[in-house]
Amino acid sequence: MSTPAATVPDLLDYDEVLERFDPVLGLEVHVELNTLTKMFCGCPTEFGAPPNSQVCPICLGMPGSLPVVNGKAVESAIRIGLALGCDIAEWCRFARKNYFYPDMPKNFQISQYDEPIAISGEVELEVEGQTFKIGIERAHMEEDTGKSTHVGVTGRIHGAEYSIVDYNRAGIPLIEIVTKPIEGTGALAPQVARAYVAHLRDLMRALDVSDVRMEQGSLRCDANVSLRPLGETAYGLRTETKNVNSLRSVERAVRYEMCRQGALLAAGGKVMQETRHWHEDTGITTPGRSKEQAEDYRYFPEPDLVPVAPSRKWVEELGTTLPEPPAQHRKRLFEAWGFTEMEFRDVIGAGALLLVEATVAAGATPAAARKWWLGELARRAKETEVELDALSITPAQVAEIQALVDAGKINDKLAREVFDGVLAGEGSPEEVVAARGLAVVSDDSALGAAVDRAIEANPDVAEKIRGGKVAAAGALIGAVMKEMRGQADAGRVRELILERLGAE
Repeated sequence: MSTPAATVPDLLDYDEVLERFDPVLGLEVHVELNTLTKMFCGCPTEFGAPPNSQVCPICLGMPGSLPVVNGKAVESAIRIGLALGCDIAEWCRFARKNYFYPDMPKNFQISQYDEPIAISGEVELEVEGQTFKIGIERAHMEEDTGKSTHVGVTGRIHGAEYSIVDYNRAGIPLIEIVTKPIEGTGALAPQVARAYVAHLRDLMRALDVSDVRMEQGSLRCDANVSLRPLGETAYGLRTETKNVNSLRSVERAVRYEMCRQGALLAAGGKVMQETRHWHEDTGITTPGRSKEQAEDYRYFPEPDLVPVAPSRKWVEELGTTLPEPPAQHRKRLFEAWGFTEMEFRDVIGAGALLLVEATVAAGATPAAARKWWLGELARRAKETEVELDALSITPAQVAEIQALVDAGKINDKLAREVFDGVLAGEGSPEEVVAARGLAVVSDDSALGAAVDRAIEANPDVAEKIRGGKVAAAGALIGAVMKEMRGQADAGRVRELILERLGAE
């Protein structure tokens, strides 16, 4: 029997979509805060704990249990709002958002509705040389839900043999950041969506309010997409692709929905306003449920929590703790690193700005840091379909590998094998070099013997070098490097060749 993920609808060619329609985006990003305890109780928030081991009557919604607001979460929410250029409310309160789902132990979610803590901000992005201003509608506090796992072929509730629920995540503090409608992006809509989420990820990391590990779900994006005929101003019906958890997938999901909706509209059909599921393996979306309106959630003020009223003095004090503004940060790094505009743009586009910065801070040159992150490591991330920062290697380890190259202990070729070992969990770069026997050989006796064999095997090349054609030494160097599996000190090999052939 076919599954929903196997049904691929007709798609309109992307260029044809742009010839006929104007995309409008709306992005909702959920950020799990890195507080030690949950939003309304004292349960720990450690990721990966045994299922249902971090729960209590409050986060399980037991009758008679009373929530208490996590002060650190409120502080983080205010700092996030300020960093987004938002106005911070003098008075706000929580509401109950009512809907039934197995991972909601209370059958309602404590969130904020018409009175959020932060409103009316703006983010400025540069994508492929164009500047886009993304309006922030609101940033509000809420609690996360539990995690349902549907066991079966589809991995979805439909067709599952059975489902299990882990409530450890229920109650973890969340900040939901909601944009205003994003218009005028045209052909760059998918890239703008990706760049916006990447911007938020970097900003949250700089604020130190979340580990923003998208692969673990601590930063997730709901991507709203609609199309309208060119020249019209009214918005089309939108879909909301839920819980997209990688930058690459955000871009792919937006592009896919544009092509899918374009095919429907071009054929005279109608887009259903609904949530949709993103399938990483097939690169398509499938229907979820009809999208509820606000009234369907039956919001009402949370009776067990007092309003939150941050003093202006406290807000001002928190404003002094903000990191360097992103635009100023990028400008400073661009001037310090000496990259061309294209090189710097590539670093930003790859989502590697903070990785390169941390690698430079650990001792590597900007050029070396860029080389590894945008070359060898970007290739490995693409092969494994993960983001760069999800690779199991740290900027400090990348800088350590470069330091080994600079010290002549390994060369670039051997460095790639060191990356293999570190990514495989074999230890630090030094430990991998030792365990795999990757150190460059610079011992004259071993090198000299290999040089003699290369000269003997290539008499015509040796004669050219004796005759003054020093450039021909490259062939002998290559022969020695091949014999020694790339572990010879190429500089010393060259010196020995010239000494033996009297061509110094």
